[in-house]
Amino acid sequence: MSTNDAVAFWDGLYAARPAATDPRPNARLVETVADLPPGDVLDLGCGDGGDALWLARRGWRVTAVDISPVAAERLTGRARAQGLGDLIDAAPHDLRVSFPEGRFDLICAHYLHTPFELDRSAVLRTAAHALRPGGRLLVVDHGSTAPWSWNQDPDARYPTPREVAAGLGLDPATWPVERADAPRRTATGPGGRTAEVVDHVLIVRRDG
Repeated sequence: MSTNDAVAFWDGLYAARPAATDPRPNARLVETVADLPPGDVLDLGCGDGGDALWLARRGWRVTAVDISPVAAERLTGRARAQGLGDLIDAAPHDLRVSFPEGRFDLICAHYLHTPFELDRSAVLRTAAHALRPGGRLLVVDHGSTAPWSWNQDPDARYPTPREVAAGLGLDPATWPVERADAPRRTATGPGGRTAEVVDHVLIVRRDG
């Protein structure tokens, strides 16, 4: 599948639903970041922009990327409307081709799953190398299938956080695993529908 196919798929997904006026941040981001001092953060796969907006309100300087130009443009508009335009730089970006420049105190990858070819381990490995010393890579994956997910494959298998960490091939002396677990929560989907879901949470810290 080409880049154009992937862009068309994700653009279509976002364009088919109304733009969220106040998208919520992901629960695992809030619990992870609430006590951290603000710095530079990279949001990989920013989607509706709930994480980027929440971080910017707390003083973080946000680089937000998504393969969908529709998602990036909507986030740019929301940021400006909320007076956060100076703190959020949102742009379309295909992580299969390149990685955003810069060094970051936090890099977030929430539900970075796609039906298109993507070497996720390579992307996340590059992200770990883009951290400043003391910075964290937060990876939150699906551990179960929500009723509203685009992927309803009954045979889908979700790698555990430890398996994801092992696949990165990082030196644990430099990038120790700070968290690797599978908590449950009640999630709210489109139309207010709720369901219990499992998150696979991995946090890797860069020590050197």
